[in-house]
Amino acid sequence: MSTGILGQDPRLPLYQQLREEMLAKIAAGHWLPGAPIPTEAELTRSYGVAIGTVRKAVDTLVNEGLLLRSQGRGTFVRRPNFDASLFRFFRQVDSTGQRLVPTSRIIGKQLLEPPADVSSALALHPGEQVVRLERLRLIEGRPLFHEEIWLPASRFLALMDIDADTFGDLLYPFYESHCGQCVASARETLTVGTADGASAEHLAISQGAPVVVIQRTAQGYDRNPLEYRLSQAAAEGFRYQIDIS
Repeated sequence: MSTGILGQDPRLPLYQQLREEMLAKIAAGHWLPGAPIPTEAELTRSYGVAIGTVRKAVDTLVNEGLLLRSQGRGTFVRRPNFDASLFRFFRQVDSTGQRLVPTSRIIGKQLLEPPADVSSALALHPGEQVVRLERLRLIEGRPLFHEEIWLPASRFLALMDIDADTFGDLLYPFYESHCGQCVASARETLTVGTADGASAEHLAISQGAPVVVIQRTAQGYDRNPLEYRLSQAAAEGFRYQIDIS
């Protein structure tokens, strides 16, 4: 009779224990995003469980979006693409109809204690500091989004020593390469608000003008919050489109 997988709660079903153990491997960076995990046969041998248990644990992580099966190649730690999500609603094209790719520019970087709502979103303890990034996302040099990005200093302090000009257009690969932090999932909420002074200035709109506001909380593979992001764009040009069948 199995006594459970070492380090996991023996009251859980065995496949669930294996799922938790596999998730811990991903969260600790032993299995990296984009890389293959061990084969079913290797997992069976390593953990001393039946292949059906392995398959059920893998199926659970696939269904949760953390693993990705590739026919004939194996199963990989999924690397989500979050940066495209903002542009589901803002489709910018040039005169020929070609989609324009946004660029990004960091315009501010601070180490400070966050406001209460940010501290709550990041599940911080009282007195914990954050790295606050201020960023513009641009199309052909024209600001489309003004963003405030808040990161726990305990995980992202290294960013304070990096020149803002070297951050590049995509932040999540930058977090991974410079801080060892991998974003696994995120939740976004879209609302409509009014531009404050800073956003109005950067977006070249009037203070109080309507803006679309996208709040994002991103989590690591260990389920802990890694990033709280507030993105604002002028409501003019906003378009929501969805196909229903």
